[in-house]
Amino acid sequence: MANQEKFYLTTSIAYTNSAPHIGFALELIQADVIARYNRLLSKDVWFLTGTDEHGSKIERKAKEEGKNTIEFCDEISSQFKALKEALNLSTDDFIRTTDQKRHWPTVQAIWKILQESGKIEKKAYQGLYCVGCEAFITAKDLVEGKCPLHNKEPETVEEENYFFKLSEYQEPLKKILENNEIKIIPESRRNEMLNFIKEGLEDVSCSRDSKVLSWGVPVPDDESQTIYVWFEALINYVSALGYLTADDEKFKKYWPANFHFIGKDITRFHTLLWPAMLLGLGIELPKNVFVHGYITVGGKKMSKSLGNVVDPFELVQKYGTDLVRYFLLREISPTEDGDFTYEKLTERYNADLANGIGNLLARVVTLANKIFNSKFLISNQFLNPNFKTKTENIKKEYSKFLD
Repeated sequence: MANQEKFYLTTSIAYTNSAPHIGFALELIQADVIARYNRLLSKDVWFLTGTDEHGSKIERKAKEEGKNTIEFCDEISSQFKALKEALNLSTDDFIRTTDQKRHWPTVQAIWKILQESGKIEKKAYQGLYCVGCEAFITAKDLVEGKCPLHNKEPETVEEENYFFKLSEYQEPLKKILENNEIKIIPESRRNEMLNFIKEGLEDVSCSRDSKVLSWGVPVPDDESQTIYVWFEALINYVSALGYLTADDEKFKKYWPANFHFIGKDITRFHTLLWPAMLLGLGIELPKNVFVHGYITVGGKKMSKSLGNVVDPFELVQKYGTDLVRYFLLREISPTEDGDFTYEKLTERYNADLANGIGNLLARVVTLANKIFNSKFLISNQFLNPNFKTKTENIKKEYSKFLD
């Protein structure tokens, strides 16, 4: 098995400001299908997921609930980890950004390389900061003065921060996306990023004043600064593999990533900022970024204030893992927004699993029992050549659509 083809795929790492919902469950299940399919093709698959646990939002949330911040993160992270069993996932690894032994050493080593090569520099900055996004945003991103994702006015922040020179990578990133060196799925997301590049890339803040943000990875040799949440969170894809540590065998074996599975709201980070960081480090780029849409509930965005957040654990407990997996893959578009209702789930179960596939399975098993007297024989012999042709064609179609 020495020449076995390697296949590395990741989901985004879930933000631990709240419990899991079905939007992240969709991402996990989509990635799991591809992981299982590539194992069927006899590839050496490594499948990573995890949790993003730093930032102002998490620190504030923990205080609101009267909890120590790390205890709050432990609690939420354990819920995301429990999705493996609940959703029957084949994940191989789970990374946490609060892991000071696995994650932090790679983050700080990468910071030093980029700083020493002049890709990171310190300067004064005034900008709009959305706590919900844990990101600086521009005035053109706002809708009626508010962040369109969180419907809140951003804070005006004036600080001396470190900046990553994203602007230097404008032309290289344009060529990379135009030439599909990183293939973005669907094509519409690639076009969005190319249009964004055309507007001009600006340098991005990659740290915060530690008096404002103490909950995060410290900037090496500068206690006054904490590394920007998104900057260090992206590094999980290589820190989990031991990049720039003594234990880097997995990195040598599995990098570059074959697929990053992400939601559409973080496309910019994964297709512009992350590749630029990798270019600065001089290491290979991921091959594909697969972008899914949002799940709405009854036509409305999931929101705690609306009380329509769907808990995947409750869903599995009530309907079973297989139905939840089947529904999310069958009913929700892989790359566009899709709507969830309990009525749709019940309809899909009755139409497909009970009356369709379930009925077919019951008939086949009944017939097989009659013919073989409950002694099942697995055979490659086909009495009807037309049946053999049909099954081979179906296998080709199956592979084509999964590819």
